Amino acid sequence: MDADKVNTNLSDLSLEAAPSHDDVTNPGLLVDREDNLDASDDVANQMELQLSNDGSDNNISSMNANFSYHESQKLIQNNSKHIAVDEHDVNSAILEQPRHASNLSTESPTTKKSRTLSASAQHTIPEPPRPLWNKEPKVKKETTLYKMGMLAEDAEQQFSEDPSPELIDLYSKVQECRDLRTKYQTLSVQNDNQNPKNKPDWKVYPYPPKPSYNADTKTVVPVFNKPDVEVFDFNQCEIPGIDEEWDFGSNGDDSYIVHKAGNPDDLIADIPTLRDYYRDLDKMIGISSDGPAKSFAFRRLQYLEARWNLYYLLNEYQETSVSKRNPHRDFYNVRKVDTHVHHSACMNQKHLLRFIKYKLRHSAEEKVIFRDGQLLTLEEVFRSLNLTGYDLSIDTLDMHAHKDTFHRFDKFNLKYNPIGESRLREIFLKTNNYIRGSYLAEITQQVISDLENSKYQNCEYRISIYGRSLDEWDKLAAWVIDNKIISHNVRWLIQIPRLYDIYKKTGIVQNFNDVCKNIFQPLFEVTKDPRSHPKLHVFLQRVIGFDSVDDESKVDRRFHRKYPKPSLWEADQNPPYSYYLYYLYSSVASLNQWRAKRGFNTLVLRPHCGEAGDPEHLVSAYMLAHGISHGILLRKVPFVQYLYYLDQVGIAMSPLSNNALFLTYDKNPFPRYFKRGLNVSLSTDDPLQFSYTREPLIEEYSVAAQIYKLSNVDMCELARNSVLQSGWEAQIKQHWVGKDFYKEGVEGNDVVKTNVPDIRINYRYDTLSTELELVHHFATFSRHAVEI
Repeated sequence: MDADKVNTNLSDLSLEAAPSHDDVTNPGLLVDREDNLDASDDVANQMELQLSNDGSDNNISSMNANFSYHESQKLIQNNSKHIAVDEHDVNSAILEQPRHASNLSTESPTTKKSRTLSASAQHTIPEPPRPLWNKEPKVKKETTLYKMGMLAEDAEQQFSEDPSPELIDLYSKVQECRDLRTKYQTLSVQNDNQNPKNKPDWKVYPYPPKPSYNADTKTVVPVFNKPDVEVFDFNQCEIPGIDEEWDFGSNGDDSYIVHKAGNPDDLIADIPTLRDYYRDLDKMIGISSDGPAKSFAFRRLQYLEARWNLYYLLNEYQETSVSKRNPHRDFYNVRKVDTHVHHSACMNQKHLLRFIKYKLRHSAEEKVIFRDGQLLTLEEVFRSLNLTGYDLSIDTLDMHAHKDTFHRFDKFNLKYNPIGESRLREIFLKTNNYIRGSYLAEITQQVISDLENSKYQNCEYRISIYGRSLDEWDKLAAWVIDNKIISHNVRWLIQIPRLYDIYKKTGIVQNFNDVCKNIFQPLFEVTKDPRSHPKLHVFLQRVIGFDSVDDESKVDRRFHRKYPKPSLWEADQNPPYSYYLYYLYSSVASLNQWRAKRGFNTLVLRPHCGEAGDPEHLVSAYMLAHGISHGILLRKVPFVQYLYYLDQVGIAMSPLSNNALFLTYDKNPFPRYFKRGLNVSLSTDDPLQFSYTREPLIEEYSVAAQIYKLSNVDMCELARNSVLQSGWEAQIKQHWVGKDFYKEGVEGNDVVKTNVPDIRINYRYDTLSTELELVHHFATFSRHAVEI
């Protein structure tokens, strides 16, 4: 969202309560006043007070009237209260409950007179419940206005033409940080509007399922959609030829670059160097750790939370009413995406247990692993463990994260081994093994079948590329294509484990540059000539981006003032998080520039970040990454949290996972982030370790709804957020959440598909627009001062 495009009037920025119009000496008397008010109130939405006329055009007589509970209820049902009149005549004017208009609203206010409560009481009138279906049909467009209290008439006086230098300095720092993120995101082609797959002419193969509902005629259309696994044919995939114009190499920082063929100096893009990156990173860390900046950001976040509380108190009934009148849609049948789930843990324990027992019964004699110089069958493997299929149980598998994993990431990693045995993990949960990952492919197809049957649930599976050899990409692509792990409900992210220190100690690599080469060289080769790795080219069409994973709580201190480049990093010590992230970013940036020119889909960075460890990780990810997973440490760095809010950086949160590892459920900042307006979604992380049902995403939502008291509208908003954060193609998102989903505010919302009322979207948009305009307004003073 660009602050320059926001048309918010600065006079609308105050939420100051208006002075009361009650007469101290005569509480029943109101001072005459005429205001320009909105005349489009719905009687069914709000209790209106009507005046009784005495036949005179000039005099309106009214007095206070008291009603019993039953009388009041009867009058409410009749949609009006008749005021009793006695001997005294007074002039009264009504100040109608003010509504906060959207910046997009074009309705003009009109003048209206009627009887009301005091101005302060009007601001807190709740919406009365009303019948779900009105007996009398009404032709009325749903309003997007919401109530937020009286606006101060002199609000513009707050924003003088000569604001305090402290305020200018603080907002200028905010704008400086936002400019840095914009620069890094644009250079790396990570913005959604830069990705060729989001253009209308992008071809999705296999084609997405045809809709079974006609919105125009409001009828169900009989449609038979075959699963993608039956439709997909590798021979039908188009494989482009070689690109003779551009070539790739490496620069002085050992980052991959793209240049004109035969001219290494003519680069496709000028990517920031390692030195430039750390200079910018240090600048942002210095700003975020500044005392006044932290206090300022904390107060803005507190304001956003208080503003939400006020909005929710005054608009809850209206939101619920809109949601109830929306046909067909509810939380269960709006599209939702599991934005953070690891593929090798995508099933639950019961599912894995049944699968293992099934294989022991039907494939006991199949040779599955080569260990200790001999080839073992599945039965021989279990015999060596002194176990039979009958002995197996959930407790025997011991893969659930219990109390012993809290702040023990090493123990959590061991939970990936069934019965604590790494050989069983290799057999059942690896793609690269003696049986070429056939068992994992089979159980994955079962999980995908459950997703397709549910229709409305989708997953972004994270699958590993370790960087130990150059052929890892080809093996992974062959596993996906040959086993037809293809579904319209699934997309992939590539997770890069930060395990250089282990590879170095075991002699697999000589320096950190070997890891970078093994990860990125095949990607540049397939971009230059897709026919050199045809299966990898097809697989990459369904890959969203990269993730960086490992235990963030490991000590991550800077032990070099100036870090060596990867080819000189020969120490056994692991590089820090910020170093890993830069070399992922720099190579992805050049790769994306090339892929975009060729019309191929680009890749984004969405690393694990802010789960534990140094808050510096969050600053690094803010600059380089499109979105992050976890982010619970943002609660400790208010300035960085404020930046994440302003730029709406996607945060895939997993409270159940955090509860088992680093932060108990009741202390999780997720509900606070949601109230403040951060772009958060719910995800499962590792269903194998944390979930008990075959629908882990619904389980995650249901627990959050119970503990955090989320309404149905809240959960539908989270589901909408997950779709917008996800990496699905734009044409699929249009079907899921509306044809104009990319637009801002209510123009981008289709309540029929999302079940999120326009007033909720309008509130979020107006609140963010206000903050962005404040940043732009005060940062502009600083620029003018520099120019002068």
